[in-house]
Amino acid sequence: MTSEVQAAARIEQAAAASYPRSLLALSVFYGGMVCIAGVLGNKQVALGPLAVEAGIFAFLLLVVTSSSVAELHGRSTANRLVLFGFVPLLVSLSLSLIVLAIPPSPQMDPARLGAFDTVMSGTPRIWLGGILAYGISTFLNVSIFSRLKASEGSGLLWLRAGIASVLSQIVDTIVFITVAFYGVFPIGELILGQMIAKVVLSAVLVPPLVYGFVGLGRRLDSER
Repeated sequence: MTSEVQAAARIEQAAAASYPRSLLALSVFYGGMVCIAGVLGNKQVALGPLAVEAGIFAFLLLVVTSSSVAELHGRSTANRLVLFGFVPLLVSLSLSLIVLAIPPSPQMDPARLGAFDTVMSGTPRIWLGGILAYGISTFLNVSIFSRLKASEGSGLLWLRAGIASVLSQIVDTIVFITVAFYGVFPIGELILGQMIAKVVLSAVLVPPLVYGFVGLGRRLDSER
């Protein structure tokens, strides 16, 4: 019996070594941000003269997380994280459609029901735009971040994170707004305004957050 317990303990230790704590923690966090980004995007916030949809904050955290995973565990692992991110994204979208299709309880307050339907409903073009923008921009972020690391070395983390985030946010804005709203109304000014806001936020917020996430990840992995 003792030998079986020891064997089980060794297997558990080997499994823990194969899956670093930082990767587990960052993956769980990443999945949560994927799901909440679309919900937060229903509100537009004013940041001084800039107007931006609030989902950008969750999306910037996706950029920060994927860059941190690329720094800690390599490009291929970060790309798998982005790929697996489609799972909670598509499942949460499917559940939203199912819940919207189920008749509401007669006891539910009509005002609350209307608010829920407004927040959770969306056109197929908006859903498609969000999915495409997520995939293209986050894969691009990981690619640029990793390419800069290969050419510049492990230094200049803040610069690599900032450049990758800024460029991926520009692409994200163009893809989402074009797919979601092209032909509905003129999108030139909307793209420009959102792009400026997202670039500024990326340059200011992403570099220090990546330093924090990478530092936390290294601390988690050192606690064995």
